[in-house]
Amino acid sequence: MSQRLDYFQSSPDAAKKYIEFNTLLHKKPFLAEVGHLVTLRASQLNGCAFCVDMHVKEAKIHGERELRLHHVAVWRESTLFCARERAVLEWTEALTHLGAHGVSDAVFDSVRAELSQEELADLSFLIVAINGWNRLSVAFRVVPGSADKLYGLEKAGLS
Repeated sequence: MSQRLDYFQSSPDAAKKYIEFNTLLHKKPFLAEVGHLVTLRASQLNGCAFCVDMHVKEAKIHGERELRLHHVAVWRESTLFCARERAVLEWTEALTHLGAHGVSDAVFDSVRAELSQEELADLSFLIVAINGWNRLSVAFRVVPGSADKLYGLEKAGLS
């Protein structure tokens, strides 16, 4: 399967602004700490092979343990994540798969008990961003690994 179109080339102004938004978010200390878990989990839920591939490689480059990366898909059953990380993953799932009635008070209260207002707002923006990237990559069939050289992901030592 080949890529349908290059959305960066087809809409450069929008792509540039979206990249700026994404870059701003990743500069936030809290998101730098948990962002790899968020982007990987949302990408798994959305079936985005390009983004799963990219975020596993990024996380490995930034020192994330391989076993934790494998456990992201089963985080509820895993003992490898602290309470704050579990809250982050719960919020990621809630916002990625919005139910007919939105996010329940129980989920909000559970997550809010672990995160500050600023952290929750920043996390929500990151989830919005990754869900958008996932939708673009799935819609246009971006090939996993096709941007490794551009993003320096070959440093992960995964192929």
